[in-house]
Amino acid sequence: MKAVVLLSGGMDSAALLLYLLDDGYEVRALGFNYGQRHSKELGFAKALAEDCKVPFSVAEMGNLRELLPGSSQTDESVAVPEGKYDEDSMKATVVPNRNMIMLAIAIGHAIAHDCDAVAYAAHAGDHAIYPDCRPEFAESMARAAGLCDWKKIQLMRPFITISKASIAALGNNLGLDFQKTWSCYKGGDVHCGRCGTCIERREALHLAGVPDPTIYAVDAPSLKTMIENDWHLPK
Repeated sequence: MKAVVLLSGGMDSAALLLYLLDDGYEVRALGFNYGQRHSKELGFAKALAEDCKVPFSVAEMGNLRELLPGSSQTDESVAVPEGKYDEDSMKATVVPNRNMIMLAIAIGHAIAHDCDAVAYAAHAGDHAIYPDCRPEFAESMARAAGLCDWKKIQLMRPFITISKASIAALGNNLGLDFQKTWSCYKGGDVHCGRCGTCIERREALHLAGVPDPTIYAVDAPSLKTMIENDWHLPK
């Protein structure tokens, strides 16, 4: 089968790419430049695709920054919140309708290249603060993918029943070099270690028992501090 994988450069989509290749899929990778603060992730995505010898394209949608203000990811006036993801403040990271926009483009890309499926790395730990991560949203998009063209495209979410820690373990088993992935929403020179995506990254690798090669900012909280502040890590 041939599949388009949404490749952001983060650890989840990187593990998904390796998973599909290991499963025998012929893969095309697709990234998205929607004016995100952490657009450096696309460089990591491109490098990973090159390492895996798969075609990589970027959908250039930089003006979405102007069309979709109010999110910390597209609006420089909105600060990136720090701490665990279940805090209400994390709603500031929501980009309106982002998944629907990306999936619609990926489905079109799949049709144009005679692919059979679009795969993305939604997982069991995705958050209720993101409306377009809800199962009923994905189910509706899957139905739409089967109706939008004479060629029916399958929408794949192979990680939907497993945790981010399980994805980290899977990626490690598939040989993923986590140092070649990017998670931080702040998009600085190194991972800040404090935003929700950094906290989740650190947690997942810790729980999976995978050594974390990531370089974090000097003021990033230690694992001990994260535990003491109940940032999801077990005591």
